Amino acid sequence: MTRLLSAWQSGDTRALERLTPLIYEELRNRARRYMKRERPGHTLQATAVVHEAFVKLVEMNVSWQDRAHFFAVAARQMRRILVDHAKTRFREKRGGTTTGSLEDFDVLDLGPATAGDIDVLEIDEALQRLSGNNPRLAEMVELHYFGGLTYQELSETLKVSEATVDREIRLAKAWILRQIRPQRNREPEAS
Repeated sequence: MTRLLSAWQSGDTRALERLTPLIYEELRNRARRYMKRERPGHTLQATAVVHEAFVKLVEMNVSWQDRAHFFAVAARQMRRILVDHAKTRFREKRGGTTTGSLEDFDVLDLGPATAGDIDVLEIDEALQRLSGNNPRLAEMVELHYFGGLTYQELSETLKVSEATVDREIRLAKAWILRQIRPQRNREPEAS
C-alpha cells in the first residue's frame, strides 16, 4: 500500500485505481467499527462517511509517508465529517440559527452517540482541549476512536510500544471523561 501511495503521489493514475479498493474497504471496516458505537438510528451511515472521507483524501495534496500516515489523515477527515454532521443536526433542531454549547445539546436530548452517554461533539470539544495540553494524547485518541487504529497500528504509527499506547490511551480516556462529565466525578456514591 505504501508503494501504491508513493506511485499515486508521483502521478501514476493506475496506482490510484489499484489503491482505491484497498483503501475504500479498509476505511469502510474502520467506519463500521466506529458506527457500531453510535446511537441507534444514527442518520449518517458508515458508507456515507467513507465516501465523503475518500473523496476528500483523493483531492488532498499530501505527501503520503506510508499507510499509517494515510489512515491518520483519514481519521481526521472522518472526525470532521462526524462532527460536522452532528453540528448540522443540532442546528436543524434549533431552527438553523446557532451552534450552541454543550449544555444546549443536552437539553435537546440528541441521545448518546456512543456507549456511556457521550456524544461526538463532547468528544470533539474535549479532544480540542486535550490537544492544547498534550497533543500526542489527543492524536492517539483521535486515531484510535475516529480512525479505528488498533494499538498495534498506533504503536507503529507513533513509534512507541503497545504498552505505552495502552497506558496513554487509558490516561487520555480518563482525562476526557473528567472533562465531559465533571459533575459525575464529584457526586457522592449512594451507600
